Amino acid sequence: MISKDVLLLLTDKWADWEASYAIAEINSVPQYSVKTISLDKESKASIGGLRAEIDYSIKEYTDFDQLAMVILPGGFSWKDNRYDEIAAFIKRVRDQQTPIAAICGATIFLGSYGFLDHIKHTGDSFQFFEEQNGYNGETHFLEAQVVQDDNIITANETAAVDFAYEIYKLLKIDEPAEIEEWYNNFKNGFVR
Repeated sequence: MISKDVLLLLTDKWADWEASYAIAEINSVPQYSVKTISLDKESKASIGGLRAEIDYSIKEYTDFDQLAMVILPGGFSWKDNRYDEIAAFIKRVRDQQTPIAAICGATIFLGSYGFLDHIKHTGDSFQFFEEQNGYNGETHFLEAQVVQDDNIITANETAAVDFAYEIYKLLKIDEPAEIEEWYNNFKNGFVR
């Protein structure tokens, strides 16, 4: 079985905890392989000081038939930069109807480029979206931990477990009952 790529799109000062649950489980199943991607091949430091090596630059990645999903963790650089090259890459991903999952500041990035204009979505605060030029999705914003609509998952910064749960369901990484058991354990703990 050839595994499909799940790309973790990293920027400087990426939020290492926000996609950690998702990528650990995804990488443990044979049908998927988590790879890192960024604007360039230079390693990226997380907010927590972890350095991640980059497997692909955006310009290098062309095997969209092998792509299962792109995950965009939040981080400090999303609000400070205009990432036109990343937006062009995400447009190609959307054109292929490949799922995208964004959390925290990465949701603001998607909103500012119009990717959330016509789908239900969430993020850290509606005010953050309103401050963005290019955002026209106000009628579709929901106050929620996580929202999945039209192959896009969005989540707020406190929703790492919920974010992973929606990703697992969309990618079907396990039987539904196993995914539910995982969610229940990580959301509520073993000891009640």
